[in-house]
Amino acid sequence: MPNADTLDLSALDFEKGGGLVSVVVQDAITGVVLMTAFADREALDRTIASGEMHYRSRSRGLWRKGETSGNTQRVVSLEADCDADAVLARVVPAGPACHTGTTSCFPATSGSVEVLSELDHTIAARSVVDPRAEQTGAPPSYTRRLLQDRNLRLKKLGEECAELVTACADGNRDRAVEEAADLLYHTLVALRSVGATLDDIRRVIDRRRAS
Repeated sequence: MPNADTLDLSALDFEKGGGLVSVVVQDAITGVVLMTAFADREALDRTIASGEMHYRSRSRGLWRKGETSGNTQRVVSLEADCDADAVLARVVPAGPACHTGTTSCFPATSGSVEVLSELDHTIAARSVVDPRAEQTGAPPSYTRRLLQDRNLRLKKLGEECAELVTACADGNRDRAVEEAADLLYHTLVALRSVGATLDDIRRVIDRRRAS
């Protein structure tokens, strides 16, 4: 939860925006800009008191992010801009920021972060047995095979790790990038098998960054 001293509300210029200030919301771990919104003094008071982002909408009134969707935003820091009429909110999101289901309302800025999120979601989907595939006798996908076979999963994880080490030792940039991509995929599969996700990694990184 942010301290009350994180942001001096009395120094903000609410009058310029008719009682509101703009809020730019940024993922504290990845740096991706997630969304923009407005907040008044009450919304920021609620944000500081609860540790979760609250906003003020001209149509919805006061609202807490994730109140209905569950996609909350835990506050890491709040910082006013040089004109004191906008706030940068660095947060740890519990899900997509955009109502369309994407990580960011600016998907072009998400880059590889969005790609990794989509990959993690695909792996999650593959972890669920599809009864239609079983009825037709279709062979399981490679991801499904990895999730079903512990020995194969660990063998491939070890192989990809060794191949990345070799590529780095050889100074082969292009191969190292390819092997790193393979290792990321197999790592996410291995994590899924023990009930962990990409978001769990993000939370650990955020905790370490703050310590």
